[in-house]
Amino acid sequence: MCGRYVITKPVEKTVKIVKSSTTVKDDENFNAHPSQVLPIIKSYSNGKTLELVKWGMVPSWAKQKDFRPLINARIETIDEKVSFKKLIKTTRCVAVMDGFYEWKRSKESKTPFYFTREDKKPLYVAGIFENNEFCLITEEASENVMNIHHRQPVILDNNEINNYLDLKKDGKKYLSQIKKVPLNFYEISKEVNKPTNNYPSLISKLN
Repeated sequence: MCGRYVITKPVEKTVKIVKSSTTVKDDENFNAHPSQVLPIIKSYSNGKTLELVKWGMVPSWAKQKDFRPLINARIETIDEKVSFKKLIKTTRCVAVMDGFYEWKRSKESKTPFYFTREDKKPLYVAGIFENNEFCLITEEASENVMNIHHRQPVILDNNEINNYLDLKKDGKKYLSQIKKVPLNFYEISKEVNKPTNNYPSLISKLN
């Protein structure tokens, strides 16, 4: 799964992709986490926009007050789950990231790692949304990532964003066919474990 990530200067990263980003500032967030309002790309008939939307989706059918917001959706079952099957057809979005965090679990502890694209480009991650909440889409991890965690975000190349946001295309089929983006990763400090910690050194490589 993907439960934390980094996003800096989102307006700058999407200036050539979206038509407007009036509600978004070029802030820096080194520990983006569920329940925060974060920048995502949405598509409208008159062009794409960058908007602030809450990460973590409570389905419209959920009646329990203590329902845990959904932050990830598996691509393998996205067209089967009642929470997601309508949204992948009607309300797609793309989250913008510098990189994401994942933890390698053992019986004794959880070790955090920071992941980026091998080519250092921004990560554009496929997602879905409902009302003012969004959810990321994940897939089985690449072979090297599997050593840390069995899932990873579905990452789009810049030229794949339009195709994914085109509702005339089958969203699940399209995402299932795109090539996985090569990723680099390295171990980082456990300071990232605390969501309120938010500073550049969180992504510093441990010696």
